[in-house]
Amino acid sequence: MREVLKTVIVNVCRLLLALTFIFSGFVKAIDPLGSLYKFGDYLEAVGLQGTIPDGLLLLCAIGLSALEFTLGILMLFAVRRRLCSRVTVVLMVIMTGITVWLAGWNPVKDCGCFGDAVKLTNVESLVKNIVLLTCAVVTAVAPMRMKRFISKSNQWIVVNYTVLFILACSFWSLWTLPVFDFRPYHIGANIRKGMEIPPGAPQPKFETTFILQKNGVKKEFTLDNYPDSTWEFVDSKTRQVTEGYVPPIHDFSIERGDSDITRSIIDSKGYTFLLISPYLERADDSDFGDINQVYDYAVDQHVPFYCVTSSSMRAISHWQDFTGAEYPFCTADGTLLKTIIRSNPGLVLLKDGVVINKWSHNSLPKAADLTSPISKSEVGRMPSDQTARKIVAIILWFVLPLMLLTLADRLWAWSRWVREKETNNRFYQLITKQKKMRKKIVAGNWKMNENLQEGVALAKEINETLKADKPNCGVIICTPFIHLASVAQVIDQDIVALGAENCADKEKGAYTGEVSAAMVKSTGAQYVILGHSERRQYYHETPEILKEKVQLALANGLKVIFCCGETLEEREANRQNEVVKAELDGSVFNLTAEEWKNIVLAYEPIWAIGTGKTATAEQAEEMLAYIRSIVADKYGKEAAEDTTILYGGSCKPSNAAELFAKPDIDGGLIGGASLKAADFKGIIDAWKK
Repeated sequence: MREVLKTVIVNVCRLLLALTFIFSGFVKAIDPLGSLYKFGDYLEAVGLQGTIPDGLLLLCAIGLSALEFTLGILMLFAVRRRLCSRVTVVLMVIMTGITVWLAGWNPVKDCGCFGDAVKLTNVESLVKNIVLLTCAVVTAVAPMRMKRFISKSNQWIVVNYTVLFILACSFWSLWTLPVFDFRPYHIGANIRKGMEIPPGAPQPKFETTFILQKNGVKKEFTLDNYPDSTWEFVDSKTRQVTEGYVPPIHDFSIERGDSDITRSIIDSKGYTFLLISPYLERADDSDFGDINQVYDYAVDQHVPFYCVTSSSMRAISHWQDFTGAEYPFCTADGTLLKTIIRSNPGLVLLKDGVVINKWSHNSLPKAADLTSPISKSEVGRMPSDQTARKIVAIILWFVLPLMLLTLADRLWAWSRWVREKETNNRFYQLITKQKKMRKKIVAGNWKMNENLQEGVALAKEINETLKADKPNCGVIICTPFIHLASVAQVIDQDIVALGAENCADKEKGAYTGEVSAAMVKSTGAQYVILGHSERRQYYHETPEILKEKVQLALANGLKVIFCCGETLEEREANRQNEVVKAELDGSVFNLTAEEWKNIVLAYEPIWAIGTGKTATAEQAEEMLAYIRSIVADKYGKEAAEDTTILYGGSCKPSNAAELFAKPDIDGGLIGGASLKAADFKGIIDAWKK
C-alpha cells in the first residue's frame, strides 16, 4: 500500500507539471513577439536594455516556449524519465529564483509565466513555482515510478513531432498573428466598453500626510489627527493606498498633433482603419505597396485611415519618403501599440469602436478583396468565431496523432506480449492463472576485485540507488569472502541479497584457507555461486566436488546459483547441449524435487566470459530453452517452468534489454559490469523496459 501511494504521488506531481508546462509553453509559443517584449522588460529591469539584438531575443523566446511545451509533453508521456525530471528541476530552480527576485523587489509587474492568457501577481507566481519545484523534485527522486504511455522504441516519434509542432505554431503566429489572442484588443472587443468602470466598482484610495512644525519640532499628521492652528504647515505628501478597479482597457489614447482624437475614433459611427507601428524605424517596409493600396481603398470608401506610432517625427518623415505614404500620422504609447497587435506594422479595422478585424503586414488584404463596398466585402465583416475551429485544428494536427500513436503502441505491445506467451505455450496458463511467475534475477559476481573498503562503498552505493528506485527483479551481489560480513551490515537484503562466490566441499576441519558453507551462512549471506567455469578451469573442480559443495550449501540454508556452459571448441564442435547436460547430470540432477526449488541455474558460454564477445540473444535463448527442457525431463514441466535460469557472458546495459526480452532468459549473472553501480543499475533497469 505504501509503494502504491508513492507511485500515485509521483504521477500526480508528474501530471501537474506536464499540464502546467504544456499550457505555459503553448500560450507563449503562439505569441512569440509577446515573449520578446517580456524579455525586454526583464533586461530593462536589470539595466541591460538594448544590449542583446531583438533577433537573438526572439529566438530565445521561441526556444524557451518550445522547451517548456516539449518538457510538458515528455513528462505527460514519461519519455526519457530521468533526463526530463532532472531538466525540469533545473528549470524550476531557475524560475523560482527569478520569482523570488520579482516578489521581493517587484522590478516587473507580471512575470509572464502564462503570457497574456493568465495574469498572476509576483507573489502568486512565486507560490506557483514553489509548488511546481516541489513536484519536480518528487519526480526526480523516483523517475521510474512515472508510468509510460509510449514504449521506448517509439518515443523518438513523440519527441520529434512535438518539437516540430510547437516550432511551427511559433513561426506561423510570427508570420501572421497569434493563433489565440488573449489581449483586450482581440477581434470582437468593444474598446469603449473595455474602458468603462462598472457602477459600484472599488475606487482607488489615497492618503495625504501633512508635515507640520511647532517650536522647531516637525511631525507628520493625517486628516484624522490634524492638530490645532498653533502648528505651522511645512509640506504634504499624497500616496495611493489601494489601486481600485482597473478596466481591461485603461491606456488607449491617440493624439494627432496637439489634439486628442481618442474619443472621435472609438465613438465614430462606421469604419476606421488603424495602421499600427510601435516603432517605424524597426517596421517591416516590404509590404508598403499593399498598405498604400488599402489606404487608397479607404479613401474611396470615405473611411478614416490613420497610422499610429510612438516614433519621432524624423522616423515618420523617413517612412513617408521611403514608402510614399499619404495617410495621416498619429502618436500613442509604444507599449499600447505592441499590445493592440503583434505585428510591426499591423492593420486594425474598427467599426463603432469594436475591433472588426486585424492583419499582420504579411497577410494584408489583396486587390481582389478591395473591389466591393466595405460594408459588403469580407474585409468589412467580422470573421465568424474561429476559436472552435482552431481548437479542432490543434486536435487534428497534434492531439489526435499522439493519441493514435499511443493506442497503436499499446496494441502492439499487447499483441507482442500475447505472441511471446503463445510461442512459449504459456498463454492459456496465464489466462487461467494456473502458472506462478518465476523469479527474475540480476546477480553480480565481483570475482577477485575490490578491497574491503572499496567493496563496502560499492555495496552501499548499489543499495542506496536501488532503495531510491525500486528494481523490477531480484538483485544479488556475490562478493569475495572478506566482504561478506561487512557488506551484510550496510545493505537491505529485502532489496539487495548477498551471496558468496564459492564455498568448500568439506563441512569443517583442517583445511587451511577454505571457507565452509556454514561460515558463509553465518555472515548473513543467502546465496552461493558454484560451478563457475573459472573454478572448473583454474582449480580443477570436478562434478563430484561440485556435487558435495551443492549438498553442503543446501544443508546450511544457502540457495545455489549453479553455473554451466561450453568452451569455444565445444561450441564449434556443436557439443554445447551434450556438455551442459553432463555438467548438470554430474552435480545437481541428483537433488530431490524439494531441494531443486533452491537452485538457480546460470548458463555461461565460456567463450563469452570476459572476452567482450556475447552470445546473440537467439543463441542464449536457444540454450536456455534446451536447459529448461532437460530440467523438465528430470523434475517435470511445472518445476522447469518455476526454475530461474540466468544468462552470463559479457551482459551489459546496451544488450541486457534484448537478452531479457527472450521468454526463457530470467536475468543475468554479471561480472565486470557489476563493479560499477551505474552499469549494474542499467542492466537491472532492463526489466523495466
